[in-house]
Amino acid sequence: MRQPHHAIVSISILLAVAASTATARAQTAVPYDDLAKSEAAANADNGKRVAPLKSIGNPANDVSPEMQAMVGAPYPPHFNADPKTPAEWKELIDRRAKLSIAGIPAMKAKLGVKVEETKIAGVHCFIVTPNKIELENRRRLLIHVHGGGYVFGPGEAALPEAIMMAGFGGFKVISVDYRMPPDFPYPAAMDDAMAVYKAVLKSHEHHRVAIFGTSTGGAMTLAMVLRAKDEKLPLPAAIAPGTPWSDIDKIGDSYASNEWVDNVLVTWDGWLGRAAKLYANGADLKTPYISPIYGDFKGFPPTILTTGTRDLFLSNTVRTHRKLRRAGVIADLNVYEGMSHAQYQFNVDAPETREAFTDIAKFFDRYLKQ
Repeated sequence: MRQPHHAIVSISILLAVAASTATARAQTAVPYDDLAKSEAAANADNGKRVAPLKSIGNPANDVSPEMQAMVGAPYPPHFNADPKTPAEWKELIDRRAKLSIAGIPAMKAKLGVKVEETKIAGVHCFIVTPNKIELENRRRLLIHVHGGGYVFGPGEAALPEAIMMAGFGGFKVISVDYRMPPDFPYPAAMDDAMAVYKAVLKSHEHHRVAIFGTSTGGAMTLAMVLRAKDEKLPLPAAIAPGTPWSDIDKIGDSYASNEWVDNVLVTWDGWLGRAAKLYANGADLKTPYISPIYGDFKGFPPTILTTGTRDLFLSNTVRTHRKLRRAGVIADLNVYEGMSHAQYQFNVDAPETREAFTDIAKFFDRYLKQ
């Protein structure tokens, strides 16, 4: 759509001001010795850390051109969305879903998978099956719970991660299209995911089942194990909670250190925190089924976690890893240079995407019974 002339002029003025400001800063840069003295004085007391204003360029080493393009991209237009009504939430959710769905046919063809809709225990699901499944994977099954802040990714929009796991890993995957706000807040999503898990246990040995998901899906993966423990159900053989939203509140070092650096989530105070409150629907944000970091990880199955150095959820992931290790659980942690939140699954052609899903597949192969 063509922009009005006055809008173009305004943008040009803003860009010119930003450029002149950057030039002025460069020309008046504080000498290092002076900067060191002022920062030492500002951080002399035990407490908050004070850092000078700075900019961070794209990581140059060990990062593919495809990943650099994602790392350097502008913030998403919805990062500060503030829907006030259920109708406004639904409009935002539908708009984002259409963008995701548009790329699915090409992704299915590229990775050689087929997708079928079904209902399991009354829950809408998708079964994602690779065109070729190796003998060792034919009796194994993965359950996928998608990300999206408990609001994004309805229907087919939830499928990209499941397609990548099936395509790169060679596993059959059930992707759970769980109910979400604004119509269905907590605990609807968890109830749906658990209903599917219980149904799967009736037809598959738990030693051949794994659960995985990213962000919200990572938190739900952890919470599902907590609920399975509480309900005395057999546990999955392994799990892969990618960059899990394990503390839904704004708690953790990287909520501050990576704020405005992560170009995916950007800040908890934008749409993310608003979605957290919408999902919790008045429940305590430290409820373990909402923020699983506050649950008991003792007895958890082997776990592989994935994150990046610029991820707003880096602390969520690190805290989860440490808590698992302290509980005596086998836990791997993969951290990618320069990545913001979940960017290891944004571009199917990025080498890091193949690497991340291949690592998860190898981990599952190690712990799932054939």
